[in-house]
Amino acid sequence: MCPRAVPVIETAAARAMFLHHHGLGVMPSGPAKGQALADLIGDLGFVQVDSVNTFARAHDHILWSRRQSYRPASLRWLNDRARSVFEHWTHDASIIPVSAFPYWRLRFDRDRERLRGRWTSWHGGQFKSEIDAVLTHVREHGAVCTSDMGSTRVEKATGWWDWHPGKAALEYLWRSGDLSITRREGFRKFYDLTERVIPPEALNARVETEAIIDWACATALDRLGFATSGELAAFYALISPAEAKLWVKHALASGRVEEADVLGQDGKLRRVVLWPEVLAGLSDIAPIPKRLRILSPFDPALRDRKRAERLFGFHYRIEIFVPEAQRKYGYYVFPVMEGDRMIGRIDMKADRGAGVLNVTGFWPEAGVQMGKARLARLEAELERAARFSGLERFMLRDGWLRAPA
Repeated sequence: MCPRAVPVIETAAARAMFLHHHGLGVMPSGPAKGQALADLIGDLGFVQVDSVNTFARAHDHILWSRRQSYRPASLRWLNDRARSVFEHWTHDASIIPVSAFPYWRLRFDRDRERLRGRWTSWHGGQFKSEIDAVLTHVREHGAVCTSDMGSTRVEKATGWWDWHPGKAALEYLWRSGDLSITRREGFRKFYDLTERVIPPEALNARVETEAIIDWACATALDRLGFATSGELAAFYALISPAEAKLWVKHALASGRVEEADVLGQDGKLRRVVLWPEVLAGLSDIAPIPKRLRILSPFDPALRDRKRAERLFGFHYRIEIFVPEAQRKYGYYVFPVMEGDRMIGRIDMKADRGAGVLNVTGFWPEAGVQMGKARLARLEAELERAARFSGLERFMLRDGWLRAPA
């Protein structure tokens, strides 16, 4: 008997499936507070946190891109009051549904061992002697921020990530699960004992490692639509690539998942796995609305830059560390998507004193024509973006429309 041929998913269908699984396959309307916001974050799996605020914080921008009624205060209430989410590490700092907290104990245990050695190399070993003192201080005095623990000088200079021992101890206790972030003021984190932050039903639940691996792979596949084993492991960065590879092997053997080849924009096939019902429903995927959206550089649909290039033909990097003379674009430009197509990148920055969103550059992708209708859609999105950022208007600066780089 000949082996059954592996089905091929055409590029357009793969893009549509991918965008629907990332919350970008429908119009960005609907409620965005309370349980509706918690459900949105749950659908995404997590939302990355970032400090850059040229327009909006990454987590706020990501949520606004999907629900334009969203306002940042709603997320603060969800974290600080309702405790429906918590903040911890995936591939970076992220807002995560609190229902996932029991699974994060695997991350706590692994980080506890891994970071001791790594941070000793990076920051010096003095932070280890501060751990008990910091924990006692928080237990007796309540939530603290890094400035409350900064009396000791940095032991060794390592560049950008120089932390004084108290800061390193706080971060270590957070990463290993003894402390949790109870709130942020501005972007400053306040840490408290985990048992005073996480609700009892999540705090007291325990899950075996095998079940954690299954949960991590299955829920990642739910949110990606299709993936390689490496992409499943990288989604939460909670389990190892070897653990994800073994999960895929067993899931294929049992018929739980199926294989397919995804045809990329470059004409190459890439072998993935997906749920049988997702594969069967390919022909029923709803078309992507022709809405134009300005996305965050950390949007989950673009976080894996290589995957974004394969699916959309969109080569995107943040040019923070590129010398200014060598930059093609501004150092922090925002991807622009129209329907299922990446049409360009835009350089915009909020001047909060003047109440203006300044647009200094827009670079269309090759083959994208900026006719009147598309320009009108871009300007409508800029108007919405200005309102979201608390600004009165946007302004297109001289020479803002550039030739493709």
